Amino acid sequence: MRTLFTTLLLAFACTLVYAQKGMVRGRVYDVNTGESLPGVHIIYSKDRGAATDSNGEFLIAFEGQSIELTFRFIGYRSETQTLIIKPGETIETEIALTPDITEINEIVVTAGKSEQRLSELTVSMNLIKPYMITQNHIVKSSEIINMTPGIEIMDGQASIRGGSGYSYGAGSRVMALVNGLPMLSSDAGNIKWGNLPVENVSQIEVIKGASSVLYGSSALNGVINFITQKAGPEPVTQFSIQTGIYDKPKQKNWVWWDTPRMTESTSFSHSKQYGNTDIELGARLINDNGYRKLNDERIGRANIRLKHNSVKYKSLSYGLGVSGSYTSKNDFLLWEDAQYGALKQSEGSAMKFKGISFSIDPFISISGTNSQKHEFKARYLANLNKMPENPNNNSNSYSLFTEYQFTRNLSETINVVAGTSQQQSIINSNFYGDHSGFNIAIYSQFEVKPTDKLKGVAGVRLEKSFLDGDGDRLVPIFRTGINYKIARSSFMRFSFGQGYRYPSVAEKFAYTTVGAVKIFPNPEIRPESGWSSEIGLKRGISTEKVSGYTDIALFYSQNSDLIEYVFGIYTDPVTGIGGHGFRPVNIQNSRVYGAEVEFMLNRNFGSFNTTLRGGYTYMYPVEFNAVTGKNTGDYLKFRRKHSSKISLSTIYSKMEFGMNVYIQSKILEIDDVFVNPLTRETILPGFFDYWTENHTGHFVMDLHAGYRFNSRYHLSIVVKNLTNTEYMGRPGDIMPHRYYSIQFSGRF
Repeated sequence: MRTLFTTLLLAFACTLVYAQKGMVRGRVYDVNTGESLPGVHIIYSKDRGAATDSNGEFLIAFEGQSIELTFRFIGYRSETQTLIIKPGETIETEIALTPDITEINEIVVTAGKSEQRLSELTVSMNLIKPYMITQNHIVKSSEIINMTPGIEIMDGQASIRGGSGYSYGAGSRVMALVNGLPMLSSDAGNIKWGNLPVENVSQIEVIKGASSVLYGSSALNGVINFITQKAGPEPVTQFSIQTGIYDKPKQKNWVWWDTPRMTESTSFSHSKQYGNTDIELGARLINDNGYRKLNDERIGRANIRLKHNSVKYKSLSYGLGVSGSYTSKNDFLLWEDAQYGALKQSEGSAMKFKGISFSIDPFISISGTNSQKHEFKARYLANLNKMPENPNNNSNSYSLFTEYQFTRNLSETINVVAGTSQQQSIINSNFYGDHSGFNIAIYSQFEVKPTDKLKGVAGVRLEKSFLDGDGDRLVPIFRTGINYKIARSSFMRFSFGQGYRYPSVAEKFAYTTVGAVKIFPNPEIRPESGWSSEIGLKRGISTEKVSGYTDIALFYSQNSDLIEYVFGIYTDPVTGIGGHGFRPVNIQNSRVYGAEVEFMLNRNFGSFNTTLRGGYTYMYPVEFNAVTGKNTGDYLKFRRKHSSKISLSTIYSKMEFGMNVYIQSKILEIDDVFVNPLTRETILPGFFDYWTENHTGHFVMDLHAGYRFNSRYHLSIVVKNLTNTEYMGRPGDIMPHRYYSIQFSGRF
């Protein structure tokens, strides 16, 4: 009884004391993501302070009429807030902290298959953060990659610094990964962008340049790695609901629809640690009616990843990832005509596509002393492609990729990453025929850091491929690089890397007719090989008013036996009769060289926090004579010389505004069949006259604006192609005109 009385007396006394004090209750979060920030240090008098809890929340009691709160957190700019509070009053507030943007210190994993600082890399890498995806209403992965300086995706074909052109959906010189495991289809060897997640990624890492030593065939031109959100002790749940509408094009005679062309998308993701088990999941539904006739698309995808950390064996973790997607669409190939039907697909080329893709990813990791780590990862990937109206083009492909990787610090200055991988594939297809493939490789890479300023990298890979039992030669691939810290935040880098790509089954065996276009197979096509080099300077900027970085790079790549589709007269493998069509052939020698400048600057203008980022890329893609070493003057097809992408965004209180600008020069070279008087009207009616008049570069601007109701809910609008610019990718592929969308999203 006495204890109860004492407790009540103390509680009453505390109530009287706090009744005379002012109270500040609040939450601190990241201005870009809305994510709570635990551990933020709060200073509110000379010798007094507090910190946010695991939910980013705090409670402070004080005496007096005003209080000045200073919020400090590593990696973020300090903020100060002054509040006027009456005795006994409780005020609630929310504080948004802005990252002290020094992206050069971000941790990345793709470049060396181990954690490294971005500033210490020997190759160029771009980072794409989730807020960029939300801010720009991105629902398809290809769109956010296309916003990256130096990269262009032309009708699904990814090109980094002019390394690729357009190859009719077959083969990719850029390796697509999800959590470090390959996601290329084993039949066409292409990237199925609709299957890649953007709803629950923590970041996307893009390597520019040959990366075959660590990632093998198809990394000839670079790597794009989608890294999904990692679970933490606090739950993170996100959702978005989006709808959009296409405006009318400038050419009113192109309008073919009577009802609005709408799009809808909704997404959901969740991550949390439940005891010793991490759960991460994401899902999205997309419905796009299309701005072109017979070019609609519907996508549903979902993924889940479970990771368990052993209680008995602290160094052991293991888990399983599962993902799947369903796609129903009409791919656009050929227009009806330039005058009235540029946005209408030719009936003869329109084919309904239904695809199912799913993957199963078991993994296990064992960590030891000296940063020693053993990892085993696998991915079973299936792509089931059906053409309901043309079953002769159906194709099912299955692949099993496994990899063992060993990482260890041999000393304080030497780290090694080594491993072996194998991939088996089976293709059952009416389109390509039935085939089986096998690839096996071993690799190792050493990182040496003899001083705090100098870091060197050297790696080697041995790889061999088999197709239908016939083996290709054993291929050795090398890479090396140096990173030197020349000043406090300035880093000079140099890299050289070789690449090698085996032709896809589609390039060897695809045989079909689509409308007026005939595709011939080439079973004798040879693998591509090449190398790329780069010298660059990255400089961090951190002053009292401005933070950010600049990056300047000079690059040079050279390839042999580059695979390009060429129009000509070829012998039909079935009838034995010669005819016109496209066939993959080996271009003997090619090179691309140029320069790239990237930058990111952040500054506060009063209450406006403003970020400017972007880049300019100059490329010279050309064939050359192997004997003389001189350029022939023949440009590589479907490349440009100049490309610039710039974004500006500013945040004021709960509002945000921004714009993206894309400037690209004209395409240098296309297939002769599209301009030759004997063939041009057969494939694309009216194209030559349209191309002659409109063969220029283009300028496109997007706008976005948003309002954050609180740290959880956000409403935004985006206008893409504000100027309603009319421009084209590959021949006959008119890009989207003006488009409006509105999105409501939440994070809690």
